[in-house]
Amino acid sequence: MRHRVLGLAALAALAGAATAADGLRIAAWNITTYSGGHQPEIATVAYGVFDGRSMDPDVILLNEMTSLSAVNSVVQALNNGLGSNDWVAAPFFTGSSGGLNNALVYRESQLDLLAATLLWPGTSTEQPRNIVRYDLRLDGYASEEATISFYPTHMKAGSGSGDIARRLIESQRIRDDAETLPAGRNFVIGGDTNTQSSAQSCYQELVGSQANNAGRFFDPIAAPGTWNNSSTFRYLHTQDPSGAGGMDDRHDQLLASASFGDQVGLDYVGLFDTPWNLSTWNDPNHSYRCWGNDGTSFNLSLTTTGNVNVGATIAQAIITMAGSGGHCPVFFDTVVPARAGATASIDFGTVNVGDTAQATLEVYNAGDTARWGAAGIEDLSYTLIAPVGFTVPGGPFTDAAGGGVNTHTVTMLTSTPGIYSGTLYVFSNDPESPPLAVALTGEVADSSCPADIAPPFGVLDLQDINAFIAGFLGNDPIADIAEPFGILDLQDVNLFISSFVAGCP
Repeated sequence: MRHRVLGLAALAALAGAATAADGLRIAAWNITTYSGGHQPEIATVAYGVFDGRSMDPDVILLNEMTSLSAVNSVVQALNNGLGSNDWVAAPFFTGSSGGLNNALVYRESQLDLLAATLLWPGTSTEQPRNIVRYDLRLDGYASEEATISFYPTHMKAGSGSGDIARRLIESQRIRDDAETLPAGRNFVIGGDTNTQSSAQSCYQELVGSQANNAGRFFDPIAAPGTWNNSSTFRYLHTQDPSGAGGMDDRHDQLLASASFGDQVGLDYVGLFDTPWNLSTWNDPNHSYRCWGNDGTSFNLSLTTTGNVNVGATIAQAIITMAGSGGHCPVFFDTVVPARAGATASIDFGTVNVGDTAQATLEVYNAGDTARWGAAGIEDLSYTLIAPVGFTVPGGPFTDAAGGGVNTHTVTMLTSTPGIYSGTLYVFSNDPESPPLAVALTGEVADSSCPADIAPPFGVLDLQDINAFIAGFLGNDPIADIAEPFGILDLQDVNLFISSFVAGCP
């Protein structure tokens, strides 16, 4: 499964690596045994800028929160860094084994919380941490395609068979739950997987193909392998920046549903499920980043001086928050769904048989660029279907957000007199609404009988007289039947009378 996101402007922006993003940025961060404090360091990791780049997330799946007050301390730090009170905490569930809990924080200007569900409590023999699902929806949207179910995870540590078995229990439960989600729903698992290799059963349970793939996760950067202590994956390692063990493992990951690569609704910015270039930290085909790791820290503490990913200040803040045996954050970007807009109706007025009758239809991407940025909104893709009696170019067509409008010529057929009406439909990838309906109306008059200007056509009667008088007095073009056109005068009156007296052929 290799898909191209439609937000080409967003993808092009990756040429300079991760930047403060338009669209929605999803992050995961294990802040080692966090009980509060270090707010300047958290703000620096999240909002510090180096070489034009910043983490700048919109939602964070958190690990190792010791209490609700710890989560609130993270929220305060993020709000301090953002300079607003936009960050809030989703409901917090305590009781995880060892006192290290998962949590989720998000920007309420970007996301609306729909539900927070404790699926399974953590135990000392199964998964050690609570399994919680957080359902959030893009603010201003209502569809499943704009909804994400998040599973923060902090799986059992260790490489023994018992540790792997306990991780498998968590993976099975999360995948089973994801299989029950509504059609079109996006879902993400993020956090500290404590998994040393993609071949382990717990990881394969998440990403492997099964009889039911409705709950299947994908690694957006398609980087399977034995990550532990392998220099091949040095650009993707997230543990341990403090140097207690050195940067030697890809424990922290974000895995996503196939819907992030289907070009409908939310979509991953980059080439979803395309292998990462293992020779660089900033593969331009991906928005996925291991924040802080520039590949120079294999089996060492995170590089500070000369760190080309985040610079010395942000790198040191990551090290400070990692404590002993900690983690780097990871994130990726998405574009939000396109919104379709179009001309509401078109009236061709009255034209004569055989004349050309054309009008302009405007179609445009109505995504909220003030909220999401032009590059953060999916390109609108659409086709046009015309009713009988009218023609339009079929398409497909595209329109990026934040620009002008696309214009299309709609033609009314004029070979036969009569009143024409119908509905033109704009079918698009906007998941929020059914096809847009554009009302078309128009009238074709028989020019061989100038007085026949009102239905029923083919018959000269009082309806034609009334229509001509009303049109003439109201300066309506319906009464402009004689040269010089554009002026209602005696020539129009004389032609109407002579035509009416002569009758239609």
